[in-house]
Amino acid sequence: MEILVTGGLGYIGSHTCVQLIEAGITPVIVDNLCNSSLEVLKRIEQLTGVQVRFCQGDIRDETFLDSVFSDHNIKSVIHFAGLKAVGESVEQPLAYYDNNVNGSLVLARCMHKAKVKSLIFSSSATVYGDPASVPLTEDAPAGATTNPYGRSKYMVEQCLSDLLIADPAWSITLLRYFNPVGAHPSGTMGEDPQGIPNNLMPFIAQVAVGRRDKLSVFGGDYPTPDGTGVRDYIHVMDLADGHIAALKAVGEQSGLHIYNLGTGQGSSVLDMVAAFSKACGHSIAYEICPRRSGDVAECWAGTDKAEKELGWKASRTIEDMTSDTWRWQSQNPDGYQS
Repeated sequence: MEILVTGGLGYIGSHTCVQLIEAGITPVIVDNLCNSSLEVLKRIEQLTGVQVRFCQGDIRDETFLDSVFSDHNIKSVIHFAGLKAVGESVEQPLAYYDNNVNGSLVLARCMHKAKVKSLIFSSSATVYGDPASVPLTEDAPAGATTNPYGRSKYMVEQCLSDLLIADPAWSITLLRYFNPVGAHPSGTMGEDPQGIPNNLMPFIAQVAVGRRDKLSVFGGDYPTPDGTGVRDYIHVMDLADGHIAALKAVGEQSGLHIYNLGTGQGSSVLDMVAAFSKACGHSIAYEICPRRSGDVAECWAGTDKAEKELGWKASRTIEDMTSDTWRWQSQNPDGYQS
C-alpha cells in the first residue's frame, strides 16, 4: 500500500515514515526542502534498510502534484507539509495562509482528480484557542484561535469538513497534535530547525550542547504552579504511531474523524528544563522574558477518544523525551549538517 506523505522529510513526517515502513506500509514522500534536508532521506533509509520513494516539489504546484498521483498507486494521504511556528506566524501571516491553507486546497483538488479520498491531516491543538478549561476534549469549542498558525490549521479543518459535506465518500481524519518533542531513540533523527528555534525542546537542546548561551522563557507570570506555560508534550515516536493507528482504524472509513494526540499530562517550561538538565548531566541556563503574543497559559489533551477508537495511547515519558532529544543533539551537535 502506497501512502503519500507530504512534508515527509520534516520533523514529524520523517519519524512517521520510519514507523510506516516498520509497519509494512510504503511511503511516497513529497517535500520542497524549505524546512528539511536531503540528509533526512538518507537517515530514514539507514534506519529502515529501505530505498524510499521521494519526489521533490511544492504542494502548491498543482502540475507537480498531479504527476505524483499519476506516477504512483496512492491509496491515502498523510498531510504534514506546512509552516508551524506560532511566533513566526504572527510576523508572517500571509506566508502561513499561503503555505498551510492554499497548499492544502491544491492537495485536495489533486486528490479529487486522482480519486484518492482518504486524508489524514496534521492539525494542532491551537485550533482550540485559549481554553476555558483543561483537559481539552475533541468536542471543546474550536475556532477562537490566538495566532495565524492556529487560524491556518482551523481554516484547513473547515475546508476539509465542507469538502466532506459536498462528497460524503471522503474519509477525513483531523489529528490535533499537542506539543511534539523527542527524537528517534537511535539518535539518528530528530528536530533540526533552521535558524533560531521557535519551539522549546530544540532550543533547550541547543543550549545544552553549547550552540546557544541561554534559553529564553517567554512568560514567568502565568497563572500556573511555577508561572511558566504548561503544555502537553508528546514524544514524536508516539505521535508517529498515532498516525499509523488512525490510518488502520479509520483511514478507509468515510466521514469526519477528529482525535487529539497528546499524553493527557501537562508540564511547565521549567519542568522540561529540569528534566533536560537531568538527561544531559548539567544545568540549562535560562532567563525569564516577556510573554509572546499568541501564547496561552496552559493546554493539555483529553485522550480517551483516541484510546477507545484508535487503540492508541502515548506511552513514552518526559524522561524518554529528554534523553532521546539529548542523544540526538549530542550525536548531531549541528543537526543534519553535522
